[in-house]
Amino acid sequence: MNDPFFHPVSGFDLPRFAGIPTFMRLPHVAPGDPRRAEVQIGLVGIPWDSGTTNRPGPRHGPRQMRDASTMIRAQNGATGVRPFELVNCADLGDVGPNPADIADSMERITAFYDDLRRAGIVPLSAGGDHLSTLPVLRALARDAPLGMIHFDSHTDLYKDYFDGTQYTHGTPFRRAVEEGLLDPKRVVQIGIRGTAYDNEDRDFAEAVGIRVIPIEEFHARTPEDVMAEAREIAGDGATYVSYDIDFVDPAFAPGTGTPEVGGPNSYQALLVARLLTGVDIVGADLVEVSPPFDASGATAYLGVSIMFEMLCNMARGLAGR
Repeated sequence: MNDPFFHPVSGFDLPRFAGIPTFMRLPHVAPGDPRRAEVQIGLVGIPWDSGTTNRPGPRHGPRQMRDASTMIRAQNGATGVRPFELVNCADLGDVGPNPADIADSMERITAFYDDLRRAGIVPLSAGGDHLSTLPVLRALARDAPLGMIHFDSHTDLYKDYFDGTQYTHGTPFRRAVEEGLLDPKRVVQIGIRGTAYDNEDRDFAEAVGIRVIPIEEFHARTPEDVMAEAREIAGDGATYVSYDIDFVDPAFAPGTGTPEVGGPNSYQALLVARLLTGVDIVGADLVEVSPPFDASGATAYLGVSIMFEMLCNMARGLAGR
């Protein structure tokens, strides 16, 4: 068993409604703490939504997800995986954004994740809007482009917004391909749906070789079949996983800024993350949880439950190396 310092507080030792909430009740290891050198997977909050173009709120997501994550226990009920016994996990706190400056915030986020990359810490992040992923990729793809498995109802591949604005939550993966951060032939986007302005994003995906699996195809197949293809596209190389909570039908995840009906249910939302087994995950995120639209807290709890499924696969992968 690994160092007990990195194990979450048990609900048998302290009620889950008590204590200071951290992600999954893990220890908070701040910058400068000597224990940081022992962390293998770091959970990070990115409380920033300056890329939002309609309904804001995801800047409050990490705080709500930390609170909801006190419900997470130590063992995966479906797979039996106990991730906190496989690797050292810790809550590394939040990236401090500049809510008045998009460029400065992205530089701050990239610098934070550069430090994690140099320390060999694999990040699992809670956003924040989806623009948050771009500066993370800028840090993690320093050496070579990454593959990506992307769960979403939107491609986020638009060239720009409002006649020239390059950085919104609808453009991060267009920028990531243009900057050489992603290998488009190792990128798959799952669950795409909803009304659209035009076909510009889909045309770009087709031109560069990104595989788009629209929701109609997802429902016509099984999650197991779709995820087998996703794993094949990602291959054996380093892969980032980005999970927008609006992938899930708003009947199950209403607390998000740009909901699209017709999506997966909460079980399918967990299952696709569980089926990431064998993917070389070098980083992952769960974004776009918006507490102002999440009156019951159910969206945040589903979000951290998905994060736990991703964490289980990340821990298994690291432990197996």
